[in-house]
Amino acid sequence: MGIEVGARDEESGTELSSKSRFRYNSPLVQVTLIGLVCFCCPGMFNALSGMGGGGQVDPTAANNANTALYTTFAVFGILGGGIYNILGPHLTLAAGCSTYVLYAGSFLYYNHHQHQAFAIVAGGILGIGAGLLWAGEGAIMTSYPPPNRKGTYISLFWSIFNMGGVIGGLIPFILNYHRNEAASVNDATYIGFMCFMTAGTLLSFGILPANRVIRVDGTRCTNVKYSSVSTEAAEILKLFFNWKMLLIVPAAWASNFFYSYQFNNVNGLLFNLRTRGLNNVFYWGAQMLGSIGIGYVLDFSFQSRRMRGFVGIGVVALLGSAIWGGGLANQLPYSHDDPPKKLDFKESAFAGPFVLYFSYGLLDAMFQSMVYWIIGALADDSQTLSRYSGFYKGVQSAGAAVAWQVDTHKVPLLSQLIVNWSLTTVSYPLLVLLVMLAVKDDNKTEDETVKEATVPSSNKDITTAKST
Repeated sequence: MGIEVGARDEESGTELSSKSRFRYNSPLVQVTLIGLVCFCCPGMFNALSGMGGGGQVDPTAANNANTALYTTFAVFGILGGGIYNILGPHLTLAAGCSTYVLYAGSFLYYNHHQHQAFAIVAGGILGIGAGLLWAGEGAIMTSYPPPNRKGTYISLFWSIFNMGGVIGGLIPFILNYHRNEAASVNDATYIGFMCFMTAGTLLSFGILPANRVIRVDGTRCTNVKYSSVSTEAAEILKLFFNWKMLLIVPAAWASNFFYSYQFNNVNGLLFNLRTRGLNNVFYWGAQMLGSIGIGYVLDFSFQSRRMRGFVGIGVVALLGSAIWGGGLANQLPYSHDDPPKKLDFKESAFAGPFVLYFSYGLLDAMFQSMVYWIIGALADDSQTLSRYSGFYKGVQSAGAAVAWQVDTHKVPLLSQLIVNWSLTTVSYPLLVLLVMLAVKDDNKTEDETVKEATVPSSNKDITTAKST
C-alpha cells in the first residue's frame, strides 16, 4: 500500500526503525523531548514572570526587560523559522536555551545592586534566543506528529512544558513560605531557576532533525535537510502577504497581550509573595488541563477535521467570554489609585480571585493550543511550519512588547481588561474563516494536494512538500 516499515538514514546508511512509538526517532519521543526542553527554559521563565515583577517589589525593571525581550522576540520570532531551517535543531535550540540562564541571572544581580540595565540587556538577548527556540519548537510540535493526531501531540507538549511553570511556582512558594510579608524573592529562587534552564540547554542537543524522525507508518516527517539563506529570506517576506498568516495576526497579537495584566495586576496586586508562587502552581497546572481538553476536541470530537476546528473555536470562544466576564466583575472594585489589600492563601477571601486566576491559565492554554492546531492543519512539512510558527511567535511577541509598556505607563486596569477581552474576541471569526477556507477534511492542505501530483508514486510515503 505504499507504506514502509522503516526508512534508511541517508547519512549513516543504516535502517531506521519505525515499529515502536517509544523509539528515540519517533515523533512521540521527540515531541516529549522538546516538551522537556521547554519545561526547563520557558517553563521556568513563565514561573518567574508569573510572580509579578520578576519576583521584585517594583515591577519597573521586569516590565522594561520584558519590553526589550518581546521587541527582539518579534524580529527573531519571524526570522527564527528561517534560521532553524538553515542551522537545524541542535545549534538553534541550544543557542536559544542558553539565553534563559542569562535572563534569570540578571535578576539575581538585580537583587543585590538594583541596576536594571543588566536585566534590560539580558531581556533583549533572551528575545533573540526565544525567537530561535520557539520557531524550532513550533516546527517540531506541528510537523513531527501524524496529521490526524496533531491536537494530541500539542496537548502532550503543552502539558510537559507547563509542568515547568508548576514546579517553578513551587520554588518561590517553598523558599519564601515564611516571608509572607517580603517584597522580593531570595537568591536561592533565582539560582533554582538557573539550574533548570541550564539542564534544558543540555537536553536540546537530543532533538533530531526532521529528516531522521520516522512515523509509525514508516514515513519521514520530511526529507528536506537544509535550506539556504536566500530561500529563507524570500519565503519569510512572502509570509507578510500570505492571506492565511494575515488571518492569524489578531489571534497571535492577543495570545500574549494579556500576560502583563494577569501577572502584574491580578496575581501581583491581589496576593502576597508566597501566595503568588502558590497561584502559579495552579495557573500553569490549569494550562495542562486546558491543553488536554481542547486537544481531545480537536482530534476526536468529529470525523471531519474541519468540523473539529469549528467546534474547538466555538468552545474556546464561549469559555473565554465567560472567564473575561468574571474578570470584569473582579476588576471593578480596585484600580492603580485604589489598590486592594494583599490576600494570603489562608484567608477566606482568597477563593474567588484564585479561581479566576486559575481560569485565566485554563483559557490561555486552550486558546494557544487551538491556534497551533490550526497552523499545523495548514501544512505538514517542517520547513513551512517552522516559518508559520515563527511568524505567529513574532506577531505574538510584538503584541507582548506593547502590553508590557502599557502596564509600565499605568494604563487604567479596567481599560487593560477590556482591550484584552476585545482582542481575543475579534480573533475567533477570523479563525473560523481560516478553517473554512484552508483546512481540508482529508488531512491534506490545498497546497500539498497539488504538490503530490508532481511526486513520483514511489516517493509518496515521504513528505516532500516544500515551502509555499
